[in-house]
Amino acid sequence: MSNKETKITHIFLKTAHGAPMEPVAHATAITGEGLQNDVSRGRTRRQVLIVDNQTIKEFGLSPGTLRENIILEGQGLSGAQRGTIIKLGAAKLEVTLDCAPCDYLDDIKTGLQDDIEGKRGTLCRVLDGGVISVGDRAIIST
Repeated sequence: MSNKETKITHIFLKTAHGAPMEPVAHATAITGEGLQNDVSRGRTRRQVLIVDNQTIKEFGLSPGTLRENIILEGQGLSGAQRGTIIKLGAAKLEVTLDCAPCDYLDDIKTGLQDDIEGKRGTLCRVLDGGVISVGDRAIIST
């Protein structure tokens, strides 16, 4: 098993469906549920969406635009396989699947849904809960 280390640059919570993402300095990951106070909490495989800041920059987007919960420095999790373990602050997450681009993305920027295929982000579930903070190390074990 090999480890890759990066850091958390942004954390967002989705407080209501369709509402703007709320930037926060800290979030609490709840085992088996997701992030406390996030509307996606309680889903099975789609608990936390992680995107890397390379994708944000590549497409000229503002942080939070992709409805992501966490942004990692560098290339982060792009292409991470299902089952990959990510340690974020005091929490441990497991990659469940890539996040497929949806129609919402074309509302942001024409053609974005097709252009961002394979880079939309990585969905994870929370294995071990704990506090996650901006600036925390992210250790990706593959």
